[in-house]
Amino acid sequence: MTLETPALAGHDGLDVKRIAAISLDLDDTLWPIWPTIERAERVLHAWLLREAPKTAELLVTPGVLRELRQATERERSDLAHDLSALRRESIRAALRHAGEDPALADPAFDAFFEERQRVELYEDALPALKWLSERYPLVAISNGNADIHRTGVGRWFRTAFNARAFGSGKPHAPIFRAAAASVGLLPRDVLHVGDDAALDVAGSLDAGMQAAWLVRDADDERKPWTHGARPQLVVPNLHALCMALDAQ
Repeated sequence: MTLETPALAGHDGLDVKRIAAISLDLDDTLWPIWPTIERAERVLHAWLLREAPKTAELLVTPGVLRELRQATERERSDLAHDLSALRRESIRAALRHAGEDPALADPAFDAFFEERQRVELYEDALPALKWLSERYPLVAISNGNADIHRTGVGRWFRTAFNARAFGSGKPHAPIFRAAAASVGLLPRDVLHVGDDAALDVAGSLDAGMQAAWLVRDADDERKPWTHGARPQLVVPNLHALCMALDAQ
C-alpha cells in the first residue's frame, strides 16, 4: 500500500507508541452491512417460497418480520446478544403464525446465514488489513454474526470475538478486555477501530483502550458528539487510519 496524506484524519491525543495491537469492528467497518442483509433476506424469502409458501406470503407484507423480531426480542431478552438466535426465533414465530412447521426455522436460517457471509469488502479494507497485520496483531470484535473465515478475512486476524459466543457484546467492557488479553495485552495497549460512536468508541474508551472512529459518511462526523469522551483518532477510511499510524 502506498500511503498518501488523507483528506481527513484528526489524531489529537493519539499515543501511537502505546499501541501494541489493534482490534477491529467488522460490519460497516470492513464491509457495508445492509446490502449484505438485504441480499440474505432475499435468499431467505426464496427458500420460504419453496419450502413454506404461506410464511413467504405472510412476510411479503412490509414490517411483519420486523414486528415478529421485536416481539421475539421482548419475549427472549436472554438472546439480546445473539443476533443469530433472534433471527432464527423470528423465523420460527413467522412459521407458527402462518400455520407451517416451526422446525423449518433451522434450515431457513441456514440459508440466510450462508448468504450473510458473502460480503463485499470496502475497497480500502484488504490493503489496510494487510498493512496493519504486518505491524500489529489484529483482533476482531463484533456484535454481529459474521464469521471472519467464511467472509474471507480470517487470515489477517489473530483472534475474533462476537457477542453470541462471548455472552455479551459492545459497548460493555468485558469483550474489549478479553480481546486485549487474547493477544497478551492490557486494554491500554490496544487501539480499537470501528464505525459506531456508542458501541465502538464509547465502549472501547470505557474499557481503557484508545479509540479510532471510522466515519465513512462525513455527515456523521459533523453531528454533535453526545457520547462523553472523544476518540483519539477520527478517519474517513482505513487508508487514512494506516496513514495516521505511519505518520507518528
